[in-house]
Amino acid sequence: MKITRAVVPSLFTVLNAFCGFLSILNASQGNIEVAAWFIILAAGFDSLDGVMARITRSSSQFGVELDSLSDVVSFGAAPSFLVYQAHLGTLGNFGVMISAMPLVFGAIRLARFNVQLVGFEKDHFKGLPIPAAAMTICAFLLEHYTEGYGLNGWTKDALGWLVGGISLLMVSSVRYDTLPKFSRKGIKAHPIRVTSFVLAALVVVVTEGRLIFAVMMAFISFGVLRSVYEWIRVLVTHVEKDPGEETEVSSIDI
Repeated sequence: MKITRAVVPSLFTVLNAFCGFLSILNASQGNIEVAAWFIILAAGFDSLDGVMARITRSSSQFGVELDSLSDVVSFGAAPSFLVYQAHLGTLGNFGVMISAMPLVFGAIRLARFNVQLVGFEKDHFKGLPIPAAAMTICAFLLEHYTEGYGLNGWTKDALGWLVGGISLLMVSSVRYDTLPKFSRKGIKAHPIRVTSFVLAALVVVVTEGRLIFAVMMAFISFGVLRSVYEWIRVLVTHVEKDPGEETEVSSIDI
């Protein structure tokens, strides 16, 4: 059997899916923190498969489909089962529905992404990327979940609200930037994006991961605030152009 260079990025994609499986396995055994770290590790492999595809120049439709299937496992099914095991499973059928949201909305988001994808390079995402959503949930649990005790006080309610809000953002029209490309062309085109990513990575490393949740929430909030600003700007522009006509706010993507 001939091994081509296309195998290299696919290997990282498969490792992504494998980490998702290990997360589900550990969550089923009550190892919530370990399960959360496996999802974060899966996100690392997910970012590397794209890097390797560019290095080896082996981007393909097969790679896109395999990546989406792996993402459904690692960032859809795994976090859904994780939050169910961590606390939401104690809420009965309501907890089941909330727990299923990362899986269901994540699958919808990936399907929308695949049908709208033109080529293999993209500058931004429409809706919160599913790996970012999963990492935010995991970061919250790593910060507030205690093995043997679980979540306490307000964090029990906050988990449900966080899961629901993040899931809705995945299928929204809020624009989020892609990871920066650390090439001369990429740095020149997006210097602020590259600088922000490097600073965020340094914060996470220096604090030994204690501020992952804060960094992820900053990323999510920036996307929402930018979309609100753009919506207001478009609305004001429409009003100035047609002061006597009713502006159709519903036609503007948020």
